[in-house]
Amino acid sequence: MSPQEIKARISSGLLSFPVTHFKDDYSLNLESYSAHVGWLSGFEAAALFAAGGTGEFFSLLPEEIAALTRAAKAVAGQVPIIAGCGYGTALATDIARRAEAAGADGLLLLPHYLMDVPQEGIYQHVKRVCDATGLGVILYNRANSVASVDTVARLAQACPNLIGFKDGTGKTDLVRQVTATLGDRLCYIGGMPTHELFAQGFHGIGLTTYSSAVFNFVPELALRFYRALHEGDNAVMDSILQDFFFPFARIRDREKGYPVSIIKAGVELIGRTPGPVRPPLTDLTAAEKDSLAALIAQAGA
Repeated sequence: MSPQEIKARISSGLLSFPVTHFKDDYSLNLESYSAHVGWLSGFEAAALFAAGGTGEFFSLLPEEIAALTRAAKAVAGQVPIIAGCGYGTALATDIARRAEAAGADGLLLLPHYLMDVPQEGIYQHVKRVCDATGLGVILYNRANSVASVDTVARLAQACPNLIGFKDGTGKTDLVRQVTATLGDRLCYIGGMPTHELFAQGFHGIGLTTYSSAVFNFVPELALRFYRALHEGDNAVMDSILQDFFFPFARIRDREKGYPVSIIKAGVELIGRTPGPVRPPLTDLTAAEKDSLAALIAQAGA
């Protein structure tokens, strides 16, 4: 798919990040991962992200990112696969090339490693990654890599294959400036943890879609919420928030790193074998898994 084709596809529906499956020794479990991605691709996702944040990108080797991308592409059918990319510029460009060779349809550029840097540094970093690949690139604005509206505009002008802007800052003023300034030049994606908690507000300022982590284990519920958002059905959204997302978030917020760990626990609770999270993350306790299991049962999964 061309960058413009993948941009249009991403804008057309809900997105999600399959968790990365590991064996008990923390090595990749590609068989289990492929089965999970194949199952998810049977639902109405506009695209799936291999080795994204929920997929523990930060714990993966470059060659593992390529292997996951290749495995996802083999089972996803017509669903595009966007590969995670990031770290320092040299590593990010290497990962971009590996992902493209593995068949990725696009890239999600996560924040660079560790350092707070000036806007010119962010610009040079993103541009070099875009220049290293023919794939469409989505800029993930969050943590220590928050591009200003001027920087995003410069990048959009300099990089024809920059196709998307994903927000993980929660800064509504910045997001609105970007969407108002760039218009239809980019697609706009919500990327806050458990974005359903923020979806109504951000939809109103121009985010056309978002990534749903819970799609990993309750895809029908995630799609029902997404459709209600786009239909303006506040009653359905309020009901799902009260019955599922608010209590889900209370479990998620008990420990740092749980926004990833709780998704992997959910995948396990529906009968799949995602394995443990890799350190430095930690898994949910047995009691927390019991609470999550009750929520999943209530959701009808």
